[in-house]
Amino acid sequence: MTALLGLSRLIDATTEFIGKSVTWLILVAVLVSAGNAVIRKAFNMSSNAWLEAQWYLFGAAFMLAAAYTLKQNEHIRIDVVYGNFSRRVQHWIDLLGHLLFLMPFVLMMIAYLIPYVRMSYVSGEVSSSAGGLILWPAKAILLAGFVLLAFQGVSEIIKKIAIMRGVIDDPAPYVPTHAPLDIAQPHAGLPHADQEVRP
Repeated sequence: MTALLGLSRLIDATTEFIGKSVTWLILVAVLVSAGNAVIRKAFNMSSNAWLEAQWYLFGAAFMLAAAYTLKQNEHIRIDVVYGNFSRRVQHWIDLLGHLLFLMPFVLMMIAYLIPYVRMSYVSGEVSSSAGGLILWPAKAILLAGFVLLAFQGVSEIIKKIAIMRGVIDDPAPYVPTHAPLDIAQPHAGLPHADQEVRP
């Protein structure tokens, strides 16, 4: 378990770095959008390349931050139902959700996107718009986003199992007052998911 938690920490650190870095893409996209609008109004000029660059930047920010959103547990869930269960049941829901839904979906998307990106790259596919950009980088961003999401899914599965076994502390131990806490509690002094675990 120690080695797996070490892998989880490495994945989390990578996800954290990428997730925080891509926030700057939003600023760049806003500046490109504003610049394109000013040039169009002031000089009666427009560029499909700059317009598509905005789409690339927004798409990259969305896809490359998906893994970070998963790490922060900020993806949408039906909390009205989820919050009524005990913390142990919540962990089981998360674990089975990752194993049965998240991982099969992202692996299926990766398998589909690899030939999709390769074909676009080999053919030199470009936008159908006049003066548009090449398309394979946008498709590669889709692939990269799902790869990052797959790795973060593995990290979340490792952490859920460790928490349920009492190896590490639950980083979010809140449970509604009507839901009994029936998860095995780790002994005092046990590390969190981002701390070293000694054999």
